[in-house]
Amino acid sequence: MSTTSPLLRVRDLTVRYGSAHALFGLSFDVPANSAVAVLGPNGAGKSTLARSLSGLIPIADGTVEFDGADITKSSATKIRRAGMIHLPEGRGVFPRLTVQENLRLALAIDKSDRAAAIERAYTFFPVLEKRRKQVAGTLSGGEQQMLSLARALMVNPKVVIADEMSLGLAPKLVDTVFDGLAAAREAGVAVIMIEQFAGRAIAFADQCLILQRGGLAWSGPADQAGDELLHRYLGTATAA
Repeated sequence: MSTTSPLLRVRDLTVRYGSAHALFGLSFDVPANSAVAVLGPNGAGKSTLARSLSGLIPIADGTVEFDGADITKSSATKIRRAGMIHLPEGRGVFPRLTVQENLRLALAIDKSDRAAAIERAYTFFPVLEKRRKQVAGTLSGGEQQMLSLARALMVNPKVVIADEMSLGLAPKLVDTVFDGLAAAREAGVAVIMIEQFAGRAIAFADQCLILQRGGLAWSGPADQAGDELLHRYLGTATAA
């Protein structure tokens, strides 16, 4: 891949549920070591975008290139192995397993050195090492999200798609989520952030996409997505 090429290149992406268009004509780039905030009202297609990029639902039209390879028709497993990790809405952990068992399970489809990968997870989030024998379902909401992020970062991904990771968390725990995503960026991971806290998302991101009814309503540098623009497209959903 050329050093000037984007890590992720999406062109004219269209997703259908039956005869209905869930997404149509989306085009954008994600450079390496960057962060993109994906914003929009409920039903705009944000989670559909995440699921289609990660291979969980089929793409009807358009192309997706990742690290120089066409992954438009690739399986979710192949996309994950290529280095794109999707963290879906919700905690994304196995509540009846311990922290360490959750981490080991995350390596089941990744050909990583298990000991080194788990050590890397604990380096990112030292509190998890203290909780390694604790059942994940008894962790706080923020710690569960930390574990979800650790499961992604331990396999050295190139892109993390974080879908509403702060949903339902208290403000202090939202800080934990953003700290974890910042740790990912510092490690050289590109982040696609689907987030309810629009102000915080654009402060974190380099680029911003605003979706409406499955289409791209606005895109540009995150620092240009000011309050007036956010209010126009998101209404009251502009809390920091």
